[in-house]
This record gives sequence, C-alpha cells and structure tokens, in this order.
Amino acid sequence: MDSCSGRNYPFRCLRGHPTHCRLPLVHLTAWIEHTALSVWIRESPSLLVFPAFLIIHAFGMAFLAGTNAALDLRVLGFAPQIPLPAMNRFFPVLWFGFTINLISGVLLLIGYPTKAFTNPVFFVKMGCIAVGMVLMVLIRRQVILEGRSGKALAILSLCFWIGAIVAGRLLAYTCTWLMADVQC
Repeated sequence: MDSCSGRNYPFRCLRGHPTHCRLPLVHLTAWIEHTALSVWIRESPSLLVFPAFLIIHAFGMAFLAGTNAALDLRVLGFAPQIPLPAMNRFFPVLWFGFTINLISGVLLLIGYPTKAFTNPVFFVKMGCIAVGMVLMVLIRRQVILEGRSGKALAILSLCFWIGAIVAGRLLAYTCTWLMADVQC
C-alpha cells in the first residue's frame, strides 16, 4: 500500500488532497501526531496535561516578556531612581522564563505539530521571539554593562515582545490544518 492510499500509518494521504502526500513536513507532523506523547498531550482528560502546559507557558511568558518589558521601560527612562546596572540582576529571571517557555512550548508543539507548522502566524511568533532574545542580549551587553544609550533597542524589543504575545494568542484562533488529516 503506498503512502497516498488508505491507512498506511502514519504517512497517509490527507483526504481529498493528494498533493499533500508529497510534503515531507506533513509526513513528519503526521508521525509526531501518532506518537504516544502527542496523543497523551492532546487527548488526556486530565487537567494536568494540555491545560497545565498552557498555564505553565503563560507563567513563563510573564517572567520573560513581563520582565523584559520592565527592563525596556527602564532603558526608556521610566523609574530613573533605579540604576541601569542594577537591572542586570533580572537576567537570570529572563532566562528562567525563556527556559520554561521553551520546554512548555515544545510540549504544546508536540500536541499539535501540523497546526503550528502549517500556520504562518507560528513562524511570525518564532521570528518575534528570536529577534526579542537577540535584542535582550544586546541590551544587556551594550546598555546595562557598557552604559551606552539603548532607547532604540528598547523600543524595538517592546515591539517584538508585543508581536510575539499577539501572534501567540492568535495561534489559538487561526489554522489551516488542525492535524495532518483534519482541516480547520
């Protein structure tokens, strides 16, 4: 039985869309969707699985984006009584939030890989996070440690973290494919 006919697990054809049989990414996401971990994350009736991962992801976002916003606002001149070098203590909190979001985000991605990888909003979110992390490192190096002006970096950082949060929220409401064989 070939990969585009019937039930050749997990590389079956997407119903009514034979061209999708040739997309390696869909083959990969279909395979991930059929792993025990993905099924458990997606279908467990326990509140300790998918909803818990969403809550943990939100807490990580609060640590990462919230602390980053406080840092950016300080660089822009808010709370001038706090010396900029003192803000260096918050970077472990930022990295902690990033680590929480990385782990919980990968678990959420394993639950619905096709939904993420076929949605352009997912790539916007990932791009915003990548740029936000680079800006975070630049702000630490150039502004906090070296004492240079960083207002432009702070404004850009705020914009990219807002973009990441908005794109992340939109992921819940936008999709082309929910799963490899289920269209939204």
